[in-house]
Amino acid sequence: MPTRRAKPHLKGGRPHLKMRPTYDSPASTYASSASTYDSSAYSPHDSAAHAGRNFSSAILPRSFYNRPTLVVAEDLLGKVLVHRTASGTAAGMIVEVEAYIGEDDPACHAAPGPTKRNEPLYGAPGVAYVYLNYGIHYLVNAVTEAEGRPAAVLIRALEPLEGIRLMTRRRAPDGGHVDSAALCRGPGNLTKALGITIAENRLDLTSSGLYVEDRQLGRGRVAWGPRIGIRVGVDRPWRCWIDGNASVSGPRRRA
Repeated sequence: MPTRRAKPHLKGGRPHLKMRPTYDSPASTYASSASTYDSSAYSPHDSAAHAGRNFSSAILPRSFYNRPTLVVAEDLLGKVLVHRTASGTAAGMIVEVEAYIGEDDPACHAAPGPTKRNEPLYGAPGVAYVYLNYGIHYLVNAVTEAEGRPAAVLIRALEPLEGIRLMTRRRAPDGGHVDSAALCRGPGNLTKALGITIAENRLDLTSSGLYVEDRQLGRGRVAWGPRIGIRVGVDRPWRCWIDGNASVSGPRRRA
């Protein structure tokens, strides 16, 4: 995609700076911004699909996404992506994500400026941005930050929790075996396993059949490193994952 010349302005509250190779958590710089998000504002999810469960779950509100993207990215780890369809419900704990931030990020779809395709990035936070990658796989992102400030978090991998049989049928319709840890390993595999297609593009993650829950799951240590599977912007350590989790698609240990 053609890109605009990088701009010196701030995007998402952070200057465009060369990152340190130690890969300390970039999100910690913006921790003070997280005060605008109140976890007590969650609305309990009481759908029939969750009746009788022994966990406390709540759909993430829009305020969760309306924060600096690196903060949202780290906070998404350990949350649960859920997709309810006519075929059934499939869900998994988010274990790996990547942040894409603004027109000055050459790997972000907003780099060329507003287009019909990237329109969701410029819209309200808490909306799904789904697109077809290289004509092969659908990828799902959660739009972040205020309207007009294009940014999103790509969900790269899940640890399967619910609907494993359904996920397996979707991944291996010929009846083949797929290891549970590998069902949602990689952004294209997880959308296939959860039945996410372009039809889910622009869905509201706070009020549709595609949403993210907080089930108060333990997540372990978080690691940060360069984004993978891209050719530009590889110097930015905006990929984070749950260290050592078997479902992570890239390197699973801190470098």
